[in-house]
Amino acid sequence: MTDYANLITSALISGLGLGSMYGLLALGFYITYSVSNTVNFSQGSSMMLGAVFTFTGSVTWGWPLPLAALVALLLCAAYGMLVELIAIRPFARRGSNAWLMSTVALGLVVDNLVLFTFGKEPRGFSLPFANASMQIAGVGVSPLQLMIPAVGLSLAGALHLFSRRTRMGKALLAVVQNRDAASLMGINVSLAVLLAYAASTAFAGAAGIMIAPLFNVQASMGTVFGLKAFAVAILGGITSAWGVMIAGLLFGVTEALITSLLGSSYTQIITFGLVIVALAFMPNGMFGRAGVNKV
Repeated sequence: MTDYANLITSALISGLGLGSMYGLLALGFYITYSVSNTVNFSQGSSMMLGAVFTFTGSVTWGWPLPLAALVALLLCAAYGMLVELIAIRPFARRGSNAWLMSTVALGLVVDNLVLFTFGKEPRGFSLPFANASMQIAGVGVSPLQLMIPAVGLSLAGALHLFSRRTRMGKALLAVVQNRDAASLMGINVSLAVLLAYAASTAFAGAAGIMIAPLFNVQASMGTVFGLKAFAVAILGGITSAWGVMIAGLLFGVTEALITSLLGSSYTQIITFGLVIVALAFMPNGMFGRAGVNKV
């Protein structure tokens, strides 16, 4: 009985960390959808870039980890701007939905560029404190497993405060409410969308940096994470920031419990099956709002 309880406790702790990563990636979908009604389907690539840039700076070039992480986040933000400028804006301005495919294509291009430059071999990325262990309810827990959900929820809270307490955040909210009215008020809507994409990929990069010590760093690491994060965004309600974060935590915990109790062979089948069932009963997600048709 004690072993079973320890198994559940361990799964809950690891699931919260994994769910925080899904939530951060899903927040990126929320930010861009709210501001521009578009999403970046290369979000998984943004996560991968965060891990690869940090690994390259810290391990390959010997930079201090904080500096490598900061540079990685800035580069991820720059990548987000590039996505908006070349894969979103030209099509959105013409009212075309071709940005759906262009972001997918850009993600594939980036993944393959990293494959050719970084290499195809997975790289282990260890942190000085990652091997430490502490006891929680009789279960050995790494400080990193506790830090990941703490940082993830802190970033979500920071986004909430930024959007409501800063001038730029309020400008973004104005764009969300009414793009035309925001433009008439002197708000640069194009710049707001560009910054939204920068923030979106920076969140994904942060997720990649934190998940890198738990998974091997490689060019293809963001593909499945990006797919799951989009499912989380839809499940939580892509119009609700806290909704997608809560959905990410639920998804991560559910996935960890299924893996621990039934085995990894059933993880994808059951988790995505549950997503389908949940959306059948809640088509707008758990916390989303139904669209209003104006006549």
